[in-house]
Amino acid sequence: MTPPSIDIRPATSADAALLAQMNEFVHAVHARNRPDIFRADPAQADLVPLFEAHLARPDIRILIAWSSGRPIGYALAIIVERPGDALVQPRTFAVLEHLAVAPTAIRTGVGTALVDAVRAAGRAAGCAALLTEAWDFNQEALAFYQAQGFTPMRHWLEQQL
Repeated sequence: MTPPSIDIRPATSADAALLAQMNEFVHAVHARNRPDIFRADPAQADLVPLFEAHLARPDIRILIAWSSGRPIGYALAIIVERPGDALVQPRTFAVLEHLAVAPTAIRTGVGTALVDAVRAAGRAAGCAALLTEAWDFNQEALAFYQAQGFTPMRHWLEQQL
């Protein structure tokens, strides 16, 4: 089902509880697949202050997608300014840390609209690139990001000790 329209707006401090609720859209997938890293069923009482702290940071952009007056997803991005040194060029880039879409709104253009809005916010902040990451178990996310034009640039490898 395609939403009649998707409106994207920046989150405000009043949205912390809403973001905490919507985080379940994406967190459950991570907790189910990597319980060694992600906590199962984090308490809303713990998540609200976390999102309040994110909303207070000047380097974080959080955007909420709405359709028919209902929130259907959000994106959280961090603007990173890296000074250059003897080895690397100076860079300003955005890192898409969270992309959460309501299960009823998956494959309706919400994720694309949120990524487009993050790109625009990154450009407005002077970013030259948008980076994100996805866990190997999340093939759906990897396929989505590739369809959005993201290409691999680095691989993290893990070994249990």
